[in-house]
Amino acid sequence: MRKLLFLYCIGLLASCELFTSKEVEARKIINKELLEIDWNDVDQYPLFDDCDETAIKQVQRECFQQVLSNYFSEALEGLRFQVDNDLNDTMHIDFLIDEHGFISVLNAEENASISNEISDFNTEISNRLNDLTTVAPALKRGIPVSLKFRLPIVIYTN
Repeated sequence: MRKLLFLYCIGLLASCELFTSKEVEARKIINKELLEIDWNDVDQYPLFDDCDETAIKQVQRECFQQVLSNYFSEALEGLRFQVDNDLNDTMHIDFLIDEHGFISVLNAEENASISNEISDFNTEISNRLNDLTTVAPALKRGIPVSLKFRLPIVIYTN
């Protein structure tokens, strides 16, 4: 009888796990999954029509950077400013590719030496680079996400 009572108690304790809420278990799994996700990286970079979506991530990144650089070069081509002093400086522009694939300028870094020589430089650059084109947005776990990036612009006159 004691053995039977002992086995009954063991069975009862082991079955407590069966009474755990499925919602609580699901929440634990989701929290564990969220902690394992690298939120600073995307699974797939934004893609232009010229880029291969089946390529490995590094190739996608290189294609994205190359095509984007070409778009920006074309947008800034022909931009001319009159300066009194020579410039050799770099400024950074922060961009956003939103979850719909639209490219927009978030911020054009203020640079005193450039602003002193070319008063409307930031405005002109922002106007030319805003909404150049659309791309297939970046993906994280199959979901379109926004992606911020920074582009250096080197200003050199002689």
